[in-house]
Amino acid sequence: MAEIVLSVPDISCDHCARTINQTLTPLAGVRRVEVDVPGKRVRLEYDAGQADLSAIRAALDEEGYPVAAS
Repeated sequence: MAEIVLSVPDISCDHCARTINQTLTPLAGVRRVEVDVPGKRVRLEYDAGQADLSAIRAALDEEGYPVAAS
């Protein structure tokens, strides 16, 4: 299992957190999603052999939550 923390500056409320959870949880290889609203971060646990990080970023972007460049 791998883990990544993404900075998502447009997170502002619990509704954002629910939307992000609903968007990412069904994606292949995603095992756990934790949204830190005050910190504007998304922590993912995922199977590195199944998950596609570019697809995860694209899914967030499509929902209006682009990942900040690191």
